[in-house]
Formats: sequence, C-alpha cells, structure tokens
Amino acid sequence: MTTTPRDGVTGPVSGGGRAVRSSSRRTPATPLPADSRLVRELLDGLAEAVVTTDAGGTVTLVNAMASALLPEVVPGTALVGCTLPALADAVRDGAEGFETDHCGRRLRGVRRDLADGRYAWYLRDVTEERARTDSLLAERARTAFLAEAGSRLGMSLHREQTLRTTATLGVPYLADLAVVVHRAPSPAEDPPHWVRYAQGDPAPVTGVAPATLTDTVPGLAEALDGDVTDPSPWLDAQLADLAALLPEGFGRPGTVLVSPMLSAGRPAGALVLVRTAGRAGFDERDTELAREFAARAGAALGTAELYGEQAHLARVLQNSLLPPELPAVTGVALAGGYRAAGDSLRIGGDFYDVFPTARGAMFALGDVCGKGVGAAVLTGRVRQSLQTLRLVEQRPLELVRLLNRALFDTPDAVRRSQFTTLLLGSLEREADGAVRARIAGGGHPSPLVVRHDGTVSPVAVGGMPVGALTSARFAQADVRLAPGELLLAYTDGVTEARGGPREMEMFGERRLHRALASAAGLPPAALVDRLLQLVDEWLDGQGHDDIAMLAICPTGPA
Repeated sequence: MTTTPRDGVTGPVSGGGRAVRSSSRRTPATPLPADSRLVRELLDGLAEAVVTTDAGGTVTLVNAMASALLPEVVPGTALVGCTLPALADAVRDGAEGFETDHCGRRLRGVRRDLADGRYAWYLRDVTEERARTDSLLAERARTAFLAEAGSRLGMSLHREQTLRTTATLGVPYLADLAVVVHRAPSPAEDPPHWVRYAQGDPAPVTGVAPATLTDTVPGLAEALDGDVTDPSPWLDAQLADLAALLPEGFGRPGTVLVSPMLSAGRPAGALVLVRTAGRAGFDERDTELAREFAARAGAALGTAELYGEQAHLARVLQNSLLPPELPAVTGVALAGGYRAAGDSLRIGGDFYDVFPTARGAMFALGDVCGKGVGAAVLTGRVRQSLQTLRLVEQRPLELVRLLNRALFDTPDAVRRSQFTTLLLGSLEREADGAVRARIAGGGHPSPLVVRHDGTVSPVAVGGMPVGALTSARFAQADVRLAPGELLLAYTDGVTEARGGPREMEMFGERRLHRALASAAGLPPAALVDRLLQLVDEWLDGQGHDDIAMLAICPTGPA
C-alpha cells in the first residue's frame, strides 16, 4: 500500500507506519486511523468479506462484501447473540475458523490475528463449492454402489441367491424397503413370488404375491411388462391391500419406485423400492441409479437362470455317463471304484459295466483316450454300442471286433481320432461254484488274479486298442476263479498315479501287487475301498488321471 504525495513524501507504508522519502532521508510518518477512508476503500475492494473485532468481541469494521453477506453485523455491536451463532462461538472460543449454514447459503470463516488482541475474520460463501464437492462425493458413492452390486451379483450363479442379493443390496442406500417381484422359471407357476428385505431385518423374507399386487402397487404391472414408470407417492388406500408385503413396524410408506428387471430383452421381474414418509423422495439421479441397478440385477438373474438350466442338463448327462450301479449276479460278488480326473462334473474317460446273462454275466472295463467331457462322450458311445451289440454277440473276442467296426462307422467329426483300451469278458458259473472268465483284450493293462494264499498274478490278454485301426488285432485269455478268489480289472490311472514322498513317483504295479496280496480274502467292496484309499493317500491331493476298477469274486454254489 502506498500513500499519496504529501509534503514531498512518497513510498510504501511500513509495518511501523513509517514512510521513506525519495531522497532517502527518513522522517516520522503520520499513522493512518483504523476507520480512515483509504483503509475502508481498500477493504471494500477485496473479494472476501472481512469483519474485524476487538479483544472483547465487538465488531470494529465490516467491509462492503461482509455487509452484503451479513447485513445484521454492523460495527459497534457485540457478536454475542447475533444472527450468526457460529461466528460468535468462534470468537468466544478462540477458534481458528468455522463453517455453517446461513440463510440458505454455506459460509466458511477463517481467523487472522491482529495487534492488541484484535481479530480479522475472512468469510467466504462456499455454497457452490460445497455443492460441487457433495455432487462429486455422491457420484463416487453411486459408482462404488454399482461396483459392489456388480461384484456381488456377478458371484451369484444361483437364481434364489441372486434374488436375495438384489433385495439386500438396495437397502438402505436406495430405499428403506426393497421387494423383488418375480415369476418362477417354470411357466406352470401362476402367481408371482416376492423377496422382501427391510432395513434391520436379519435376512430376506419370501412370499407369494396376492392377486391384487399388480393393481395396487403403482407401476408394477408396467414394470413386469418391461416398461419404466416415474416415482409415485404411496397412497393410503393401498396399505390395506399390501399389509402382508410390508414388514411389521415399517411405518407409513412415502414414495415408491418400480423398475423393470430385464434379462436378454425380456422382463425377468421388477424391483420395488419404498422409502418411508420421513425420507426424501426419489430425485432424477436416484431414479437413474435405481434403474441401472435393476438392469444389472435382471442381467444377473438371467445369467443365474441360464446357469441353472445348464447345471440341470449337466446333471442329467452326468447321471447317464457315470458308472452304473452294478447289478446282482447269482454266485458272484461285484464291486466297482471310480475317480474322475478332477473334472467338476465327475465324468471322464474311464468306465466299467456289467450285463447279466443266462449263465452268469458279461463285464467291460475301459479307458478312453483323453479325459474330461470329450472323453466322456466317447465313453457313452462305447457303452451304448456294447449295450446293443451284446444282444447279437456274447463271445468276448467277436464282440470286441464288432465294437471296433462300429466305432469306425462313427463320423470323424464325432470321433476326433479317439480310441479306447478295453477288457471285455464273460463270466460262466460252474457246478462247484467256481467261475470261468473268458477275457478279450484291446491294449489294456492285464487284469490281476488274487488267490487264497495271497498270490497275485496277471492274466496276459494283450491285443490292440479299440477304434485305433480298422485292421487292429485283438487277443483273448481264459482264467478260472475258485470261490473266494478275486479278479481285479483296473485302468492305468491306478498304477500311474504320481505322488509319494517325492511327489512324482508312480504308484506302480509292484505297489499294487503288494496291496492286493495284503488284502487277500477281503470282500470285493472292501478291497476296492482299500485300494482307492491307498491311491488317495499316495496322491495326497495332487491331480491324477481317471481311475476305474472292477473286482469280481465267486461266492460259491448258488
């Protein structure tokens, strides 16, 4: 600040009120009074409102901006009891600043200390700034809500779980009560169902919607048809009809917003959001957010329904592809064991089957090239072919040859150059209770015979894989089992299971032979369980190939 020329003195006013003469000769300067016109003009030119007070809290100066902002604050009056309590409190408490609402505006004040215990308060109207900040925070909250909703709905792959998640996510951020009205996937279901959740409820509640629901909730009928409606007040006349829909003690509903839940372009349900009478209604941003949330919930519900259909289909296919329950065969005890190679559907390329015959039974055990669903498809084809071909041919060697031809008659697009190793045998009871097994082979590990004394010996069958070559050659071997002796057919998933102390060592044939010898005399079911347990312990949770085994033991004369 500079003074006007006076007595040849010009220059900036120093903190001590002294002026500097142009000739550098210093003379005492005349101090400016606090209420001088110059000071007032300078303060009135500031963009901020300024109020100064003395040590006792009496206003000493108010600039033009402060007068416009706070016309009730005038010089010479005490701030105590003024219409701006926040300023009076800040002066009394010696606070560094304050922020308060005043006449519909947001004011912020900052204190600056002056000499002799006086203060200057710089006041600013931050209404627009605060509105922009609040808008930014609200937008961030909306984005965070949609992100959490998308994450939780994306992890929900079951229909009922998706409905419950939708109802709980909307409370309390969007409303005080959320109701998801939906129809069951089956068209036979007539009335709509609902899932309701209110703030304070321990868990969502489900129920069947009354017949009057679509008529009494404004916009519900339109939403179930896929149309959007505006928020509406909840009329008192609707309370009697919808008392069952509202939780006990909820209070009087204020406004209701109904949004369609669309799935693949078709209505999957409707989201009803209700706010109590004491809460503000739905503004434009609330409505947009609710509709976006309902759209995401509808998409998640459609995904869950599709997943449910696929899971049901997978279960049906799984039941048809899993090894069957073994039939009862007179004079023979049977037991099977199965482990899929880590497939979530528990289906793979190893299989076994037993077909009763007039003189005993036929059995098959094989290992299709590959694993998982692709191998399971060929497994099903092999089993179906055997089911059919055995009706016209029951000699094992001839049946294997027929199966080889049948697999080559399958289109290449279906076979994809897959083949299977196979043991196919017939069991015929003898008068003394023994069983004669005739086994044809197609490139499969030799079955093992466990005698009474614990001796374990392979039945050398041989042969080439089935479905690999049109000119493949197959072999056959015979073995006689006395009552109590056991024949074990298994796939290479048993001997090639890698684990043990080094984690990569194979279970191997020698270890399998020792396990069978120590289990001699056990019933087939107990022996199979024992072998599966040993393999599981050997693997110790590591991945493995498909495993299948079939144990056959004569029980004596019928």
